[in-house]
Amino acid sequence: MKKSCMFSSGRDAEVHSRVSSMASPSRRWLVLVPLLFAAACSHPTVSSRGIPSAGEWRTFEGTWSASGTRQTLNLETNHHASIFDLTGSLLLIGDQGLGVGFQAQAMGFTDSLAGMQGRCVWTDERGDKVYSELKGEFVETGNHVVGTFRGGTGRYAGVTGEYSFQWKFIVESEDGTVSGRAVDLKGRALLSPTAEAHSGEGGK
Repeated sequence: MKKSCMFSSGRDAEVHSRVSSMASPSRRWLVLVPLLFAAACSHPTVSSRGIPSAGEWRTFEGTWSASGTRQTLNLETNHHASIFDLTGSLLLIGDQGLGVGFQAQAMGFTDSLAGMQGRCVWTDERGDKVYSELKGEFVETGNHVVGTFRGGTGRYAGVTGEYSFQWKFIVESEDGTVSGRAVDLKGRALLSPTAEAHSGEGGK
């Protein structure tokens, strides 16, 4: 009777051992899955915020205060034309903007009936330039002006994009001296990959 019990007990132990060995891979996976999940969640990531990639639009806002000269030719009634030359400091803001500080100069021709056409050059602290074309209404307080980027030098080579603002005259003297500022200046720019690479090398 004792032998039978011992035999039965031995068989049960063997069966239990086989079941345990068959179940062990599943148990191991149950243990590994939470570990793998935790490792994946804790893997360090690098934020790309503040590092514009090639082909990414950069938005900006800014202020431009300028002074210079304007010469006006009076034509028939309610019709006059002018040429202007304005220079001043341009400050831009934006998380991934085009830049911070520029010296901006704009020259052009404006007609009270036909509107305005001009050219503008922004020069940064390193001497790199941004070229743009200006179009809009007759240059007068409150009138709307649109600028279109036409390339540049250095880090701005091949830049495209546009910006807009409203002009407000502050001082207008009889001798043609004027000063004013751009109101609600906003825009966006797209730098070429070549220019961005050049900028990165220059900043090392």
